[in-house]
Amino acid sequence: MNRGIYITANDKVIEQGIALLKSIRKYDSDTPVILIPYDDNYHTVVERFSRDYGVKIYPDLEFIERLSNKLQQIFGNKFFARPNQFRKQACWFGEFDEFLYIDTDIVVFDKIIDNLNYLNEYDFLCFDYQHLGGIKNIFTPEIYQVFSKDELLETFNGGWWASKKNLISEQDLYETFAECAAHPEYFDFSQKTSDQPIINYMILKRIKKRFNIVNRPEKAPGSWAGTSHFHQEGDKLIDPTVNQPLSYLHWAGIRIQPGCPYWDIWEDYRYIGESKPTHYPQKTERKKKV
Repeated sequence: MNRGIYITANDKVIEQGIALLKSIRKYDSDTPVILIPYDDNYHTVVERFSRDYGVKIYPDLEFIERLSNKLQQIFGNKFFARPNQFRKQACWFGEFDEFLYIDTDIVVFDKIIDNLNYLNEYDFLCFDYQHLGGIKNIFTPEIYQVFSKDELLETFNGGWWASKKNLISEQDLYETFAECAAHPEYFDFSQKTSDQPIINYMILKRIKKRFNIVNRPEKAPGSWAGTSHFHQEGDKLIDPTVNQPLSYLHWAGIRIQPGCPYWDIWEDYRYIGESKPTHYPQKTERKKKV
């Protein structure tokens, strides 16, 4: 079985991408990683990621462009805050039979690809506690016309998910986009999220064998950097509510910069094998009052 990891990035997020890839390679030197360009500004990240971490670029850039253009035709140019996030849907048509998609504002703490072993029983995986926050940032209450309360307990964060090649077709994507464009009242875009509502809708509608890894019998740790109770042991974080190490940490909705939650962890992984800088240009310090 051909397995691998997809990421999306452009030159703007090169630092985040380096931290993610260093964390992946710390625990796994072999699993192939493919970059889906977020936009046309990707040549620096491709060169750096290829040279240092063995990352390859997605081969069918024409398809990615076609997907982007079709999306704009369906929704219009101004509907989404960040329409290029939908480029990650190229995962369904790439070279991996089983794949993990992972955002660059993440670092991992184990051989993350091993989670795909659950695909022996399921067709779609997620690994987060997004559902505990209800349907906000995904759906509005209007969605109860479409899905049951139990189904809506299976909502997920779009920064980490796994599935199998060709379970979703290109036509499935376009039909889903058209369905969603016809019913914007179903979706919560109040926090300027883009792809997450639409992709949740598509997965709930079109893939039946779904599994959230946090529901495994032995329980599972959290993963969001906005959670304050994780504590550090060496180069990992522990979730004391289940007494387990985190599999990954996701800074979803949080700017990664000095002073942000778990900055030390991100910094440690970003500078594996390098000296840490003594000054960060992005850090703003208040002037002391005289």
